[in-house]
Amino acid sequence: MRSLIRTLERATLRDVALVCLADALVGASFGAISVSGGLPLWVPIALSVLVFAGGSQFAAVGVVLSGGGALAAVATGLVLNARLLPFGFTVADVLDGPRWRRLVGAQLLTDETAAFALQQSEPRRRRAVYWLCGIALFVVWNISVLLGALAGGLIGDTDALGLDAAFPAVLLALVLPSLADRRTRTAAVVGAVVAVAATPFVPAGLPVLLALVGLLFAGRPTAGAAAREAADEQNAANGKKEAVR
Repeated sequence: MRSLIRTLERATLRDVALVCLADALVGASFGAISVSGGLPLWVPIALSVLVFAGGSQFAAVGVVLSGGGALAAVATGLVLNARLLPFGFTVADVLDGPRWRRLVGAQLLTDETAAFALQQSEPRRRRAVYWLCGIALFVVWNISVLLGALAGGLIGDTDALGLDAAFPAVLLALVLPSLADRRTRTAAVVGAVVAVAATPFVPAGLPVLLALVGLLFAGRPTAGAAAREAADEQNAANGKKEAVR
C-alpha cells in the first residue's frame, strides 16, 4: 500500500480521500434506508460485499421495498451495472497478473476507480490509483454500510439531509476537468441530453447506457490533436529510456 501511495501525487490522494468521504455518507444512508425499510441487517451488508455497486444496491433495495420480487430486484441491478462493461474495456490494462488478482480487480471496478484510472496517462500510475482507490472505497463503503444499518431508523429521512446528493456531486467534480477537451465536452453534453430525455420512458439503469450514444458525436481527433498525442507518447517513451540509463 505504501508503494502505491508513493507513486501518486498529493492532489490525487486528496481526491481519493474526498471520494471515500462522500461514499461513506452514501453508504451509511444506504444501510439506514435498507434496515429502516424493514430488511434484515444482513441484506445490505451482503449486497455491499458481493455486489459493491452503490447505484445497483439502491435500485435493488428500492424495488424490494416498493413491493417487487427478488428477480425484479436482481434484473434492475444487472441492467444498471451493465454500464461497467465498457468501463472494463477502458481500464483492462490495469488488471494484469494471475487470475485471482484480475478477479479481485474486477470486483473493485466502479465509476470512481475507472474515472481515476482514466485521468492517469502513465501505466504505472493508472494501476496504482485504480488499486488504491478500489481498496479504499471497498473498505470505507462496507464499514459505512454496516454503521448505517446498525443505526437503522435513527437517521430518519436521509434525503432531507442531502446525503443522496453527495455521490453524484463527487462524480461531477471528477468529470469537470476532462470537459476542457471539445470532443469530450460534446460527447458528455449529447449523452446527458439523451439520458435525461429517456429517463421518463425507460426502466432505471437504461438511461445511463443510452448516454453512450454521445460517443458517436465526439468526432475523430484532428491532425493537430493526433500529433500532440503522438508527441506526448514519444516524450513518455524517451523519459523511460533515460530512467533506465
